[in-house]
Amino acid sequence: MSNRAAIVLSALLVFSAVAESRAEPVLEQVGEFNIPEANQGVGVDAQYFYAIDNQTIAKYDKKTGKLVKKWQGDKSGPIQHFDSAMVMEGKIYLAHSNYPEWPMPSSLEIVDTETMEHVGSHSFGIQWGSLTWVDWRDGHWWMTFANYDRLLGPNKTPYGHKANTVLVKMTNDFRPMESWTLPKVLLDKFEDMSNSGGSWGPDGSLYLSGHDPAELYRMRFPKAGSVLELADVIPMNIRGQGIAWDRSEPGVIYGIVRATAKEKAAGGEHKVTVFKMGEKR
Repeated sequence: MSNRAAIVLSALLVFSAVAESRAEPVLEQVGEFNIPEANQGVGVDAQYFYAIDNQTIAKYDKKTGKLVKKWQGDKSGPIQHFDSAMVMEGKIYLAHSNYPEWPMPSSLEIVDTETMEHVGSHSFGIQWGSLTWVDWRDGHWWMTFANYDRLLGPNKTPYGHKANTVLVKMTNDFRPMESWTLPKVLLDKFEDMSNSGGSWGPDGSLYLSGHDPAELYRMRFPKAGSVLELADVIPMNIRGQGIAWDRSEPGVIYGIVRATAKEKAAGGEHKVTVFKMGEKR
């Protein structure tokens, strides 16, 4: 064997050993709370978590699960459908749309964490779909605007077609910079729904959740093209919807388990679930 061939073989063996020893991310559940408002998503800061329903934000103590304060929107609007939430510097940033009405305008709504009063709004009008989650990283806003294959409306047509779901990177004043679509392997997992939650993890990866699956998806950005890549599928005791990494406790992530009609009839409630990220080899 030539020296060049020996070097190539050695490199391949090293690469193979590294690939085989690659740590797989796993989630250990470390907490669970019965929270009636945890129907759409959850946000979190150093002391509290915030359970999100369509027109409700409820602030709870992280340690005790005790309700501290609540914001309740008017049932007649203008708030119609909150989805995910992200907490930053004393403000709750909430993805908002008019789902399941048509056409699909979206907005970002802002609530003060101390007073639990609505303090701001940014409208996106009708552009990309229904805003389902928002996060902030490296001086930019990151948001997904979802579309669905679920048949809705008087004509029972697909609600935008889920393949049109798009992740948009924006400037701090909400000007779009870049956008990406989701891979078919992930869209297939969503059945007739779409991407409901997203949050940047402590490892620098973007994590997504669906509308229903009990899974967390670690994504990669492509070297070329416009389609995100699915890097890992991580089992997680959630029923889709909004997720939130706890930036005050690296490696801790919050999710929700939406109670089914059967569970609610039996006295069950929605839950907020808490997990710690680890590795399995």
